[in-house]
Amino acid sequence: MARRPFDRLHAFVAVATERSFTRAAARLGLAQSSLSQTVRELEEELGIRLLTRSTRSVAPTEAGERLLRSIGPQFAEMEAALDALSELRDKPAGTIRITAGEHPAVSVLQPALARFLPSYPDIHVELIIDQGLTNIVADQFDAGVRLGEQVARDMIAVRIGPDMRMAVVVSPGYLSGRDPPLVPQDLTQHRCINMRMPTHDSLFAWEFEKDGREVKVRVEGQLTYNSLALRLSAALDGLGLAYLPEPYAEAHVASGRLIQVLQDWCPLFAGYHLYYSSRRQASPAFRLLVEALRQQAGSKR
Repeated sequence: MARRPFDRLHAFVAVATERSFTRAAARLGLAQSSLSQTVRELEEELGIRLLTRSTRSVAPTEAGERLLRSIGPQFAEMEAALDALSELRDKPAGTIRITAGEHPAVSVLQPALARFLPSYPDIHVELIIDQGLTNIVADQFDAGVRLGEQVARDMIAVRIGPDMRMAVVVSPGYLSGRDPPLVPQDLTQHRCINMRMPTHDSLFAWEFEKDGREVKVRVEGQLTYNSLALRLSAALDGLGLAYLPEPYAEAHVASGRLIQVLQDWCPLFAGYHLYYSSRRQASPAFRLLVEALRQQAGSKR
């Protein structure tokens, strides 16, 4: 069997991972037309369609998904091995790709990067905001950030933030003439601001616990967002109750613009953790960033 050209396979993995010829071309430093032609040549050589193309999106076919699962992690390992060669340089270098939710990206990662990156001008960080439970191996991320209890057991997890709790907040204007919820089930009598989970394409059930009893409530309301900032803004505008990370809302609670309810039903969660595959060789640049995040977390305890 003829050997498959490395550059064609690499081009396919980039497009299938990014779900976009435009983003993949920018990532590889190629012209979009050249990249499209390269992938088309691979499909012709294999005699099978690997990507479904439309005017707005690109997605792998069943054959493309199988090929991506097979060779994607191998390309990631090769890139990590090449990054590891930076140990032989005077300064560490390379690109680190991280996926994280909106809150940990703003509250934990950005402050750390602001202190870390000026000392390492040859290290680049690509931070992708995604509320879903991303498969970091299949999507070729070096690491992801989740709450501790959400990290899979086969991953290496490093605590990068303190324990935290969620908060149910509401504006004084919304509560005017209404009774505040005293138990989670009371939320069904109120307008609430929903969050859609992209991983399961479902609405997030608000989670509570008290005296060892766990309660999940599926709330209703006029608004559904996948943005933390918009949920906070809607609560401030008096459009309903919102379920948010407590630190994200505490300044508005302190100022009186929001009222926190159901505090005794909101337990502590294991804080944010950076997680990465134990099977992937970590580059020197990545190890330095992990250590910087670990030290930041230690200083806040």
